[in-house]
Amino acid sequence: MYSDKVMDHFNNPRNVGEIEDPSGVGTVGNAKCGDIMRMYLDIDDNGIIREAKFKTFGCGAAVATSSMATELVKGKTVQEALQVTNKAVMEALDGLPPAKVHCSLLAEEAIHAALWDYAEKNHIEIEGLEKPVSDIEEREETEHSL
Repeated sequence: MYSDKVMDHFNNPRNVGEIEDPSGVGTVGNAKCGDIMRMYLDIDDNGIIREAKFKTFGCGAAVATSSMATELVKGKTVQEALQVTNKAVMEALDGLPPAKVHCSLLAEEAIHAALWDYAEKNHIEIEGLEKPVSDIEEREETEHSL
């Protein structure tokens, strides 16, 4: 069963679309379920995220987590956005069914992938940012093997 917030973000997703000439773009997927999430960020000269948009191909939970993730990073610094975890996305949505937790992992990785792209384009290092994976299955396998 989905929370009212999940249903709201699925039925009325925020920040859908692309940003023309984005500061960073990140694309991640989940080969197991077929979800693909692309996150676009517009970051100003002070490292503040002015705009965040997404395009997601996937289930309702994938759309809802994408929508919430963009809401959570807008207005934040790059460093603050890096702290937006899958747990933060799930909490902001009042939870997800266990079978849909991977959608929140997609959202976290998409943010990280867009920040990584921004860092690469600007030849900077973002403290604490690791190279993102293109398929979250890789991240889940790494975490399970630790």
